[in-house]
Amino acid sequence: VSLKPPPKTSVPNTTMSTIEEQRAKASFIYTEDVAPGLSVSMDLHKIHARTLSEYQKIDVVETYFGKMLITDGKTQSAQFDEFAYHESLVHPPLLKSALLSGDDSNKPRSVFIGGGGELATAREVLRHRSVERVVMVDLDGKVIDVCKQYLPEWGGEEVATNPRLELIVGDAYAYLIDCKEKFDVIIMDISDPIEAGPGIMLYTQEFYAHCTTLLNSNGVFVTQAGVAESVPPEHAIEGETDTSCYGPIQNTLATVFDCTVPYACNIPSFGSDWGFVMAFNMPTESAKTKDEIIDSWTDISRIVLDKMIDSRITDIENA
Repeated sequence: VSLKPPPKTSVPNTTMSTIEEQRAKASFIYTEDVAPGLSVSMDLHKIHARTLSEYQKIDVVETYFGKMLITDGKTQSAQFDEFAYHESLVHPPLLKSALLSGDDSNKPRSVFIGGGGELATAREVLRHRSVERVVMVDLDGKVIDVCKQYLPEWGGEEVATNPRLELIVGDAYAYLIDCKEKFDVIIMDISDPIEAGPGIMLYTQEFYAHCTTLLNSNGVFVTQAGVAESVPPEHAIEGETDTSCYGPIQNTLATVFDCTVPYACNIPSFGSDWGFVMAFNMPTESAKTKDEIIDSWTDISRIVLDKMIDSRITDIENA
């Protein structure tokens, strides 16, 4: 990530005054690497906060996409499109859990969130009328504090103090390894699996296998899965490490769950489509095949889906 003055260009004198006026409004540029050889740049309007926690650098800035949370130089969410990321992460697995259990089952009731420091993932979970208990474990308490202060629109104190939410500052991996409680849905909203990084253990086959033991019958697991663009050209990654993880995450989950459903959503502030992978096991007493169970979600009718959304999802205060 770099903060630098906009580049000078050669332009006709007739347009110089207009360009100078625009430069006066945006004296700095925010640049972020998206992939090897590819970066995005935009005007940087304001720096709200810059701090350092025990684990990472934390910035809250204002750009073309509104306010943005950035950790270690990577955009985590932006005011313009954070809803698209968080709704995509949360609602499909919760609605799928309801479908597996029967739409009149009043499930899911219990949800675990790993990560989610912005509190927006918890916000979306708490919008579900059936949810009675949410456990959220995030490693970095300073991220939570910064978001509550500078990004209250993401959830803030309304979410943090909700009586259905148990908010824990700690290691999600250690918590789940020692956990005796079971959940209807497990959501992993954590950093990408960088080798030697703090979150790498949350993407292993062994961890996913352990999560199957923490899900109730008809439970659903979901994780964010990084950039979901097509394979980059060879010249773009020559001499670089290919950090794409969408395919590997799906393949790893498929070794321990009966069914996996990869899906993606365009997140403009991330500079790409973003991937998610949902996983679940076959219902214990189902006459349907594996493919039929997956198709029951991927081919769900708009009428059925709209009815579920209307009946199950509302504002937090009404849930």
